[in-house]
Amino acid sequence: MLDALTYAGNLENIARLVEGGRVKFIKGSIAEAADVKTAMKGCEAVFNFAAETHVDRSIQEGGTFIKTDVLGTYTLLRVAHELGIERFVQISTDEVYGSSSGEYFTEASPLRPGNPYAASKCGGDLMGAAFFNTFEVPVVITRSSNNFGPYQHVEKFIPLFITNTIEGKDLPLYGDGKHERDWIYVEDNCAAIELVGTQGTAGEIYNIAVGSSHPNIEVAELILELLGAPKSRIKLIEDRKGHDRAYLMDSSKMGALGWQPRHQFRNALEKTVQWYKDNEDWWRRVKSGAFREYYDTYYKEKLKKGKRYGD
Repeated sequence: MLDALTYAGNLENIARLVEGGRVKFIKGSIAEAADVKTAMKGCEAVFNFAAETHVDRSIQEGGTFIKTDVLGTYTLLRVAHELGIERFVQISTDEVYGSSSGEYFTEASPLRPGNPYAASKCGGDLMGAAFFNTFEVPVVITRSSNNFGPYQHVEKFIPLFITNTIEGKDLPLYGDGKHERDWIYVEDNCAAIELVGTQGTAGEIYNIAVGSSHPNIEVAELILELLGAPKSRIKLIEDRKGHDRAYLMDSSKMGALGWQPRHQFRNALEKTVQWYKDNEDWWRRVKSGAFREYYDTYYKEKLKKGKRYGD
């Protein structure tokens, strides 16, 4: 596993896997060829989950997104070509299609990104398609709807609203709160990605969605209900610039591979809320930045000895 450990990276999340020998961790950037070659050597398949993903941050400063999501993907593809990687899975997003006015986007729909984050993911996807066409790198692309579940960074919508509710804070909701998203539980998304990685056709794109969208205000109200807090905690704020109204995708192509989501939204949200209730120490460390102590304590000591964490 190669990770740059940016502000969103948390080595604590995979500590047991690393210390148990199931994962070899290498700190580095996907935009640096030397780091990529070190991590990719001996691999059969590459799954590129690495990305800058937070839309608000991309509006404030998009250069980092271009470096990671476009240049980083290019670097991964170039090294994958050099090393003869047998499968390259590019993890993408429904946001590349832009806002839906009621139609369900298929894999053949045009790309119409509505924000710098979405545009950077389009760049990575197109780079993957180009490497498949030009160099026959066996690339498959997955485009997932909005993920949620345990360990998600607290800057994201659902974890932010859960933790704010527990802390007694208000829930800042953009615009009229009626922007809609098709939420997919993280375990369902990972099962779909694994299936594409083993059975997907090289050069193809696969939409991954549940097909049941919910307005943001409805999700916020359900979080408050599950935590026994009043709806008055929701505070409507000025809308985000270029805020896409809705994302809708047709995922019948995934169905043809044999995938179906196993989790209903409400039940999965209940599980997620319970996880954040049970792991308050974890998210409070993330919110405060104290989780960096884990990196400082464990990884830097390994580095001083000239080793990669996991060696």
